[in-house]
Amino acid sequence: MNYTSADLGSIAFRKAFFDGYSKKQVDSLLAKIIEDYNEMNNSIHELKCQISTLNETVQHYKVLEESLQHSILVAQHTAEQIKANACDKAKNIIEEAEIKAQKIIGDAANEARNIQVKYEQLKNEVYTFKTKSEALLQAQMDVLKQLFAE
Repeated sequence: MNYTSADLGSIAFRKAFFDGYSKKQVDSLLAKIIEDYNEMNNSIHELKCQISTLNETVQHYKVLEESLQHSILVAQHTAEQIKANACDKAKNIIEEAEIKAQKIIGDAANEARNIQVKYEQLKNEVYTFKTKSEALLQAQMDVLKQLFAE
């Protein structure tokens, strides 16, 4: 821009003796030019204010975007940690269940052996009782035979 509105207002033309310009027309033209310049300067000022506001808004949204991206990263990291913890917990539960199952199986096997041992003991006791009972009965039969044989 060559002239400001103030520069245009202070311009003075020299008067020529012949074929000079009409002062009224020149002043009128300069007044219109000054008015146009003032409007243009006001428009430029308004546009600069709008640009400034828009830049602030863009900056605000950039900050929000960065914050959201950070939040997403934190959420992804947290989700991965939760998933890893869940997998670890599942492994621990399975291991504990397998250990308990082995203990139950071992206890059941011991119980079965103990029952087998008791069964064998009772079987032997029944056999011994049967044998003693047969011997006692045989002895009483022999006594009876002797009594009747006499």
